[in-house]
Amino acid sequence: MKNPEEIRIPRFDAYERVMHWMSALSFGYATLTGLAIWSPKLYWMAAVLGGGFHIRGTHPWSGIVFAVMIGVMFRRWASGMSLDADDRVWLTRMHKYATHDHGALPPSGRFNAGQKMLFWSQVATTLALFATGIVLWFPEWMPRSLRLASIALHPLAAIGSITSILVHIYMGTAAVPQSMRAMLRGYVVPEWARFHHPKWYKAWRASQHS
Repeated sequence: MKNPEEIRIPRFDAYERVMHWMSALSFGYATLTGLAIWSPKLYWMAAVLGGGFHIRGTHPWSGIVFAVMIGVMFRRWASGMSLDADDRVWLTRMHKYATHDHGALPPSGRFNAGQKMLFWSQVATTLALFATGIVLWFPEWMPRSLRLASIALHPLAAIGSITSILVHIYMGTAAVPQSMRAMLRGYVVPEWARFHHPKWYKAWRASQHS
């Protein structure tokens, strides 16, 4: 009989992993260059990234790549990101997840309610970043009121996006061990799936016996 730790449950295919890491790299670069442009105290990062003139040219393009990858993710995952009844209960008890009291939480599918909220928050902030970024990229074509609004809204949207991504990084590394393996190697083991995503695990088991 095969050791349960040797059983591999496919979680993310190669296409999903590539789009995830492309979005991560483009987001990281856009974040660092954006912070360097935004604050004089952080402008030292510009020298590390190629100089102020260089990053002013590449920052918008990295944002475009990130927005495109979010669009690809939306097309791939949006249908599975709707909140169901269990998800709504999960959100009211999300503090239990933070304290690792999983027994008090309703079962999750492939994505739990927190991951779904992260997905939708990134879609919303990316739309805001893209729209305001276009205005700031071509200010000479835009009315003054739109330029002023974008100057205020672009960093606010960036703060929201960066904050949610930092939470995502923490949850995917320190808070939930073995999560990173799913995005690096594409699979998880049965015990992890049964503990963190029981409804998804149950569906996988059913598919193996059908």
